[in-house]
Amino acid sequence: MDFTAAKRQAIEEQTMATTENSYFLTELQNRREKLASVRHENTSEATLRELLHNVDEAIARLEEGTFGICEECNESIEAERLICDPLLRFCLDHLSQQEQRALESDLVLAAQIQRALLPCADWSREGWRARYHYQPAGMVSGDYCDLIEADGSFLFLVGDVSGKGVAASMLMSHLHATFRSLVGRNLSLRELVQHANRLFSESTTAGQYATLVVGRAWPDGRVEYVSAGHLPLLHVSSSGVSSRRATGVPLGMFTTTDFPVCELTLAPGDTLFVYTDGLTESFNKAGDEYGMRRVEELAARHAQTDLDQMLASCLEEMHSFSGGAKHTDDLTMLALRRE
Repeated sequence: MDFTAAKRQAIEEQTMATTENSYFLTELQNRREKLASVRHENTSEATLRELLHNVDEAIARLEEGTFGICEECNESIEAERLICDPLLRFCLDHLSQQEQRALESDLVLAAQIQRALLPCADWSREGWRARYHYQPAGMVSGDYCDLIEADGSFLFLVGDVSGKGVAASMLMSHLHATFRSLVGRNLSLRELVQHANRLFSESTTAGQYATLVVGRAWPDGRVEYVSAGHLPLLHVSSSGVSSRRATGVPLGMFTTTDFPVCELTLAPGDTLFVYTDGLTESFNKAGDEYGMRRVEELAARHAQTDLDQMLASCLEEMHSFSGGAKHTDDLTMLALRRE
């Protein structure tokens, strides 16, 4: 890296750190004002006094430059946890037993909520059939998968929210609710994604975004889609695999941005294959990445395979490639076939 590039990177990192500190300071000051007003009406409430004290201490850590540093090991506290709770003082490795039990309970509840949001496993509509595989790396996932009926057509959505853990799963649930609430407004696909992007941007913090494929399909095989910074969508047919790359930036990066819509038509027997980077970024023990080339070759081999078998074969080949190496990322695959 040359001097100019290194200087630019240093400036960008400093700007990001300043933005994050400004966000946390604003959040903490807002919470302090609310606590102070409630405490004024409930002067005998010890819990409110303790919370107010904890907020003051967090503000002091921001001013001292120690905010977000574990008081036990001096390592950084997980960013996604700080976003959820800026009062945290310890990283995951140094939680008390009571805090560990509370976190485990939250994770179990979040996992149950996520499973309830997934579409029907045996999904089919006029002229179409879909199967998916949804596999969190931990108890909860930042991946997003949905199928929504809409006025003689249906929407298919696959996305990947930045971050991990409960914070990412909350953002995924937020995306799910956003699109479900917008579908009934009879918006074009471009308008639908623009509205969702604006709502997502206004309700997230700096550095939070989601890559996403949003498509609409009709019984006659017509498909339109937007790919917001996501991995290539694959059109699998008897003649081969066509890779359709991203048409726009991820959701949440800019409040106002355009999302171009692309179109294609599937012949009977053709398949759309959408997936997250838990597939492409799977590694073997030698450190080699599975990569896009292997995904395209795999899809081509299973162009005429039953969808359930297609996904099962994908998993089998990926596990064979990784050779037992631990998977550290969420994995979602959606196969959508015109009957």
